[in-house]
Parts: sequence; C-alpha cells; structure tokens
Amino acid sequence: MAEKNLEQMQQAVAEIRERMAAAARAAGRDPAAVQLCAACKTRTAETIALSAGLDIDLFGENHVQELCANFDAGAYCGKPSHFIGHLQTNKIKKVLGRASLIQSVDSLRLLEAIDKEAGKANLVQDILLEVNIGAEASKSGVSPEELWPLLDAAAAQEHIRVKGLMAIPPVNDNDDENRAYLARVYQLFVRAGERGYSNVSMETLSMGMSGDYENAIREGATLVRIGTAIYGERDYGPKA
Repeated sequence: MAEKNLEQMQQAVAEIRERMAAAARAAGRDPAAVQLCAACKTRTAETIALSAGLDIDLFGENHVQELCANFDAGAYCGKPSHFIGHLQTNKIKKVLGRASLIQSVDSLRLLEAIDKEAGKANLVQDILLEVNIGAEASKSGVSPEELWPLLDAAAAQEHIRVKGLMAIPPVNDNDDENRAYLARVYQLFVRAGERGYSNVSMETLSMGMSGDYENAIREGATLVRIGTAIYGERDYGPKA
C-alpha cells in the first residue's frame, strides 16, 4: 500500500475518529477526552502539512532530524508536536522548544540531561515516563518496578514536569492479552497520580497504535499514536 493522498487520509481520519469515539463511549468515557496523535515518521513535510487540516490533535515524531526539519518548515501548521522515539542525550537541545512534550523518557540519565538542558534554556519541559510493560528487550522503557524510583527522581527536578506515562505493549493478536497489558499500564498511571508530587500530574496516558488503539481507549488511554492507518505504509527506501 502506498502513501495515501488527501482524500484517502480524510476518509481514514474520519473512520479512526468514529472508532475512537465508539470505544470511548463503550467504556463510559467522553470521546473528547482522547487525543489523536499522528505518528508521522518518514512522511514528507508536504504530506504532514496536508494532514494538519484534518481532525488530528497533534503530531508525534520518532527521529530528532525529522522533528527539526518538519517543525522548521512549519509542517505542523501550528498544531503541537511531541517527540515519541528514543532520545539520545546529545540531541536534547534540538528537541527543546520544538516538542511540547517528550513522551519517551526511560532513564535517570536522560531525565537529568533533559533537566540540565532545560535549565540552560530557561524553560520547563513536559515529559512522559515510558514503561516497558511487556519486558521486551527490543523496546525502550523502564520496568513497572523501576518506574517508582524514576518517578521519585523526576519529581525532584526543577526544570521538568511529569505529565503522565507512555507505553507500547507487545504486539498481540489475542484481545484479552492485549487488554491485560494495557490495563496494567493504566493501573500504574493511577498509582503514580496518587503520589501527590507538586510537579507530577498524571494527565496523559499515551498508549495504543494503529493495531490496538480501540483497546487502549477502553483501558483508559488519553492519547493514541496512529501512523500507518492515517498515512498508509511507510516508505523506508532512499529519498530522491
């Protein structure tokens, strides 16, 4: 499947929104409480700008280089941009000021480096802590047990605000197993919010992608990250 044109993206977003709303209502939730993040990895600035006119709340970038290029080109058309990929400490400076939220903070080293660079830039950076709920070696994130010391450390930083959690559960065709992982993340989200730190407010639970966003919403997600279902298959080939 090739990348979609504007009409196809329009239809895709309309269908996704309908399914998001139905999942929210099935869980007794307000559909307006769930944001749609368009994961735009590998997409051109032109495609992103076209999609910005659709019913998309914000954009998520996996790579710093693409975030910089698309932000500087005005591709998001004034909508918020989040960083959702693995962040190296030597690239933090480039993300600050471009990403309103860094969703993928998964270590004390990264946490402290963000705080240091945010202090130099005289700003407070909003972040999510990433949890590796399936203990998968191929994925970033802290274990549920490691979340608590990381949250304690985050609460002590002057230039960071923790806004919630992010997770990517294991790919699973079994609905019950998928929902069990998602439910565990939600339980962590609730427990984290009960700790009462002044700079920790559990507002955003980022989980659910093209394959499982409906389950994620049923289990409490406030933000879903969807790429392929909006834009079509990604092209990883060489750029002309």
